[in-house]
Amino acid sequence: MNKVRFGMVGGSADAFIGNIHRIAATMDGELELVCGAFSRDYEKSQLLAKQIGLAADRVYPSFQALFEGERKLPADQRMEFVSIVTPNALHYPVALAAIEYGFHVFCEKPATSAFTWHSV
Repeated sequence: MNKVRFGMVGGSADAFIGNIHRIAATMDGELELVCGAFSRDYEKSQLLAKQIGLAADRVYPSFQALFEGERKLPADQRMEFVSIVTPNALHYPVALAAIEYGFHVFCEKPATSAFTWHSV
């Protein structure tokens, strides 16, 4: 059985909840983290990727770069959905961008608020 490939936006090494989400997502062996933009600080993202064994070419400096880069990969290699683990206020722009690039979104907290409503 093939694992479902996912990417993560947010959840850097110094963000407690990011590690919890990575562990929970992969506990049953059916999901595989394949890419990420874990921090606005690209060096932090690269450091985390190295710590968790993620390929360096699948670490991106921003969520926009992640969506652009992943969309260019063959369908059988790119992420299939993105998990958003940023502070609440950033969920909406990340989720909207993911949808615009054609990616499914997993966001366990609010994807938006009444002040940022946007019809898709």
